[in-house]
Amino acid sequence: MRTRKLNVFAFFIIVCGSTAQAQQSVQTGVAIIQPRTVVLTRTPKIARQFPDRKTARVRYPIVSGLADAAITSRVQKILAVENAFGTSLKEYRQDSWLTDFGYNVGYNKDYLLDITFRQEGMSAYPDSQRKHFLINLKNGEVIKAVDAFEPARLAKLAALVDEKLHREVRESLQRLSQDKDASAEEKESLRSTFAELKFSEEHLDEFSVSDRGITFLFDAGFPHVIQALQPNGEYFFSFAQLQPYIKRDGPLNVFRAGSLK
Repeated sequence: MRTRKLNVFAFFIIVCGSTAQAQQSVQTGVAIIQPRTVVLTRTPKIARQFPDRKTARVRYPIVSGLADAAITSRVQKILAVENAFGTSLKEYRQDSWLTDFGYNVGYNKDYLLDITFRQEGMSAYPDSQRKHFLINLKNGEVIKAVDAFEPARLAKLAALVDEKLHREVRESLQRLSQDKDASAEEKESLRSTFAELKFSEEHLDEFSVSDRGITFLFDAGFPHVIQALQPNGEYFFSFAQLQPYIKRDGPLNVFRAGSLK
């Protein structure tokens, strides 16, 4: 009888703790993110062809703790494995490329969930990709530039980011000019590639949020042979710098002057 009472008491504590965690999550605009890991076992045919790639690890997030079931469902759909890079678990299992799939949560409060997926694999050479999402936990939708920033100022905001991009490009070109191993033809080809780079309004949708500020993300898309020369593609601005651009009634309003904690 004593054991049964203790078990009932332990169950009560677990249930109350989980309920309290969910209630606190709703109140503070935080999602509960639990990792789920799956080890994919390749088909015998692939295992014979690539004995070092018999398995692949996939770690993906499960979301809970939101007040509305419909919003939770929308967020989970965004965080689904196949939505990150357009490949399902079944497709990963039937192909030899993937070695590891995971994610990192960069920000999870103020009804904002900032999350980045990554995948790593091997074909002719090792490769990796990143896919970033910034989600509004009030409606379960991915935040775009037009949601977060004043529409009339988007062109000027893009110009600010483009200025940082080309500052980096100028530094790369200076290093290139001093490279004694590159031929004149190679240098001219790289100069042409760099000259085509431009950060425009269409690129503003890709940005991440942290406690310090906002980072705009830019993928130059260089081919693998010159990928090492590709711009870093991360351009940081503090919240103070972006005050004129943050939309007053948008999801980033918490970061406006007077709202900062």
